[in-house]
Amino acid sequence: MTGRARARARGRPPSQEAAIPPVGAASAQRTLPSRPPGQQQSLQPCRPPALAEESGGRGRQRGPQDAPKTLATGLQISAGFQELSLADRGGRRRDFHDLGVNTRQAIEHVRESKTGSSGAVIKLIANFFRLTSRPQWALYQYHIDYNPEMEARRLRSALLFQHEDLIGKTHAFDGSILFLPKRLSNKVTEVFSKTRNGEDVRITITLTNELPPTSPTCLQFYNIIFRRLLKMMNLQQIGRNYYNPKDPVNIPNHRLMVWPGFTSSILQYEESIMLCADVSHKILRSETVLDFMYSLYEQVEERRFRDACAKELIGVIVLTKYNNRTYRVDDIDWDANPQCTFRRADGSEISYIDYYKRQYNQEISDLNQPVLISQCRRKRGNVMVGPVVLIPELCYLTGLTEKMRNDFNMMKDLSVHTRLSPEQRQREIGKLIDYMKKDECVQKELRDWGLSFDSNLLSFTGRVVQAEKILQAGNVFDYNPQFADWSRETRVAPLIRAKPLDNWLLIYTRRNYDAANTLLQNLFKVTPSMGIRMNKATMIEVDDRTEAYLRVLQQSITPDTNIAVCILSSTRKDKYDAIKKYLCTDCPIPSQCVIARTLSKPQTTLAIVTKIALQMNCKMGGELWSVEIPLKQLMIVGIDCYHDTLSGKQSIAGFVASLNETMTRWFSRCVVQSRGQELVDGLKACLQTALREWFKWNKYLPSRIIVYRDGVGDGQLNTLVNYEVPQFLDCLKTVGKDYNPRLTVIVVKKRVSTRFFAQVAGGLKNAPPGTVVDTEVTRPEWYDFFIVSQAVRNGCVAPTHYNVVYDTSKLKPDHVQRLTYKLCHMYYNWSGVIRVPAPCQYAHKLAFLVGQSIHREPNMLLSDRLYYL
Repeated sequence: MTGRARARARGRPPSQEAAIPPVGAASAQRTLPSRPPGQQQSLQPCRPPALAEESGGRGRQRGPQDAPKTLATGLQISAGFQELSLADRGGRRRDFHDLGVNTRQAIEHVRESKTGSSGAVIKLIANFFRLTSRPQWALYQYHIDYNPEMEARRLRSALLFQHEDLIGKTHAFDGSILFLPKRLSNKVTEVFSKTRNGEDVRITITLTNELPPTSPTCLQFYNIIFRRLLKMMNLQQIGRNYYNPKDPVNIPNHRLMVWPGFTSSILQYEESIMLCADVSHKILRSETVLDFMYSLYEQVEERRFRDACAKELIGVIVLTKYNNRTYRVDDIDWDANPQCTFRRADGSEISYIDYYKRQYNQEISDLNQPVLISQCRRKRGNVMVGPVVLIPELCYLTGLTEKMRNDFNMMKDLSVHTRLSPEQRQREIGKLIDYMKKDECVQKELRDWGLSFDSNLLSFTGRVVQAEKILQAGNVFDYNPQFADWSRETRVAPLIRAKPLDNWLLIYTRRNYDAANTLLQNLFKVTPSMGIRMNKATMIEVDDRTEAYLRVLQQSITPDTNIAVCILSSTRKDKYDAIKKYLCTDCPIPSQCVIARTLSKPQTTLAIVTKIALQMNCKMGGELWSVEIPLKQLMIVGIDCYHDTLSGKQSIAGFVASLNETMTRWFSRCVVQSRGQELVDGLKACLQTALREWFKWNKYLPSRIIVYRDGVGDGQLNTLVNYEVPQFLDCLKTVGKDYNPRLTVIVVKKRVSTRFFAQVAGGLKNAPPGTVVDTEVTRPEWYDFFIVSQAVRNGCVAPTHYNVVYDTSKLKPDHVQRLTYKLCHMYYNWSGVIRVPAPCQYAHKLAFLVGQSIHREPNMLLSDRLYYL
């Protein structure tokens, strides 16, 4: 096969041949000096590696390598004589694996109805469009056999499409399975085609299935069709979403560009199949990878430069503007440069400089820069496509760095374009349907398949449950749900349980003496009203070195030390990590790290020190506030996972369980898992230990256990139901022969595209805190609901989705919803309502601390304290 034919077979125009990594020349090694203005310097030497052929594929976030294939893989959608492969990029949607997981049927008391009734009715609009189709619409699935057998998928397609007069111009074919919007006259049809060399091929078309619109395969098919429509409108796919590069928003003072775009998903909901569409934004930087490398070189020592580059760039998504594609950077090849050559498909050799000049008219000025490697995660047939070689000078960075996120002015300017109000969001979402209506090709495609979408967003009713009362040591506080913050009311009242500061350390450097003194003086001001008894700290001055902090901690901590407070000069991660690792594992006592800069503004110092005092009290085992929990003998469990990218990419599972009926004390444990593992293996041991701790505190075992499981990715629901839930049940059997508590397992999902807008006085506003939705946009096969628990001042509030996958408690839906909302008030690191129940957020904080800083399981002596806040 010629290079031109091979390029065409890969779905590219004949002029787009793939680049092959270098097999040619090398240059002498040189170091990277600072680059004078207007002058290019070499980065490092060139010694070419032997790598596979570049695929030209789109970069994606890394997913499990062993994720099972879906029907979408390799599916080609054809209308007329055009044929496109849509599923190679974005087609392996793991969330489709959750289709068919019907957990509601096993929960007897919600089979008939899963809706609650408490609360005030509110009119809502959601970002959904109903999908309509012609009456009795069905998708017909055929299996295609060839005799003699044909291996090449494109050849199989070409032979079949010789009979478009029979199958029609509207069809979808993946090489063996054919989908049609109409039924052929015979169940088995035989036709004959000829290859180019005149060989006769018999093709047998056998009807295997008639799929109703609600079948999982049909739903997946709708999404493939819709992605094709987005491509027809010239939207650019990045990851799962589609963006409009022709309508960018420039933010020149920060060298940023924003591409507007959309997220989309078509699924079966309670009453109908609907398209969920939301606004998405892709942030691009005008800085190339090469610019970033030179900037980084000036900031770090030369011996650390390569490691610093790898840390900053590996895993980053970059955009190549010459072909408007994105790639994930997986490696940096310091032994190669643009002068290296590679072998083309026709056997000739060409340098990267010449290739990019001829292919894309791109001039490469720095001839000694290294190259970037992006491992392609697509298969072509049964062969994994080789890595893609990228030139840093031609790659533009996307997304925001941590430094950018901490830049208040930058985030403020960016939020003007990305943080849309409800009415702005409604207008932007409506543009998607408008674009589709104005595009004749899109309308023809929809007509050919017999599909259409409603023009208006979905309108329905939800409920707003009553606001909670905050209980604090005999005091009862109301708060304004629109702000969902009670810090002002509670800071002047005694805490439920105040831990004394009798013997504590305050460690600081000489330059931070004023900050340490400010902290101490203000703590003496705020702690009396909280009921905290406080002695003067043991103040110790140290050098501003990590070793100095650790040496002082080793020498000064005694068995009577309540807590160690360290004033830090900067946000340097290595120093923070070293302190936390020592105090969480080797010498287990609570610790509090404070950045000196946060204490430098007199107008905010008192409020900041108040929050620090509350945090310190929690870490020492204190209790702040509570809400009314009517259920007795109830244990709440929260689970979340974090992937540690430093220690071999192992997974950390945080497990948090309540120890008392008021949900003010918590047991915490961490499980370190093998690489890339999301689902928890050590659940059994965690729950057994938690039950023992509960018994120590209460002298009896809980009669109900409710588990809130966060961190479950798309496509993992079935595994969770069949793997984690049995672990819980097995564990409960081992506790005692007569112990049979009622168990509820609820999957918590924060990353949802669903948005709810309240219709108020002819306009749209955010749904208020306490809004519950358990109709219309929930799934019929699940016992699920949405809760809007937060209030936001800018932009649109995001609801949280809850899916009850196992339940023997037989609590009414109202009770589960109200309890979930109550628990969103119980997170002690924020005097307000949060998006998820408190145990989920505690589990996240624990897993994050271990994954980011400690990298091993903390000492169990800290397990009954919130030391990770």
